[in-house]
Amino acid sequence: MADRLTQLQDAVNSLADQFCNAIGVLQQCAPPASFSNIQTAINKDQPANPTEEYAQLFAALIARTAKDVDVLIDSLPSEESTAALQAASLRQLEEENHEAAARLEEVVYRGDLLLEKIQNALADIAQSQLRTRNAAPGLPSPAES
Repeated sequence: MADRLTQLQDAVNSLADQFCNAIGVLQQCAPPASFSNIQTAINKDQPANPTEEYAQLFAALIARTAKDVDVLIDSLPSEESTAALQAASLRQLEEENHEAAARLEEVVYRGDLLLEKIQNALADIAQSQLRTRNAAPGLPSPAES
């Protein structure tokens, strides 16, 4: 995964490509301008291209890429972020991480206790079933039926 600046540069390059492509396609599809007393046969026989569809498509692409650029810019650290502020933020994140780790350890411990209780209960059930089968020797076991 690329860092934020590389992602931002890629998004800006993509935006520039989209602008160039949009201008090129719109110029290609645009109807010829009429000049006084000059008749041109260029593009007279070509069918009308859906310039409105192209305009909508490029507008949507450019708008989405511009939003991506805005999101990437907003995710960059601000100039007001000094080393002291960053260190304080890192300390706070570290404290939150330690608290979350302690909660996780507690949950894992309780889960282990619960697992042990369940295993003991299953062992008791299995022993009870074995005693029941051994107590009634005339009854067929499930494997024999």
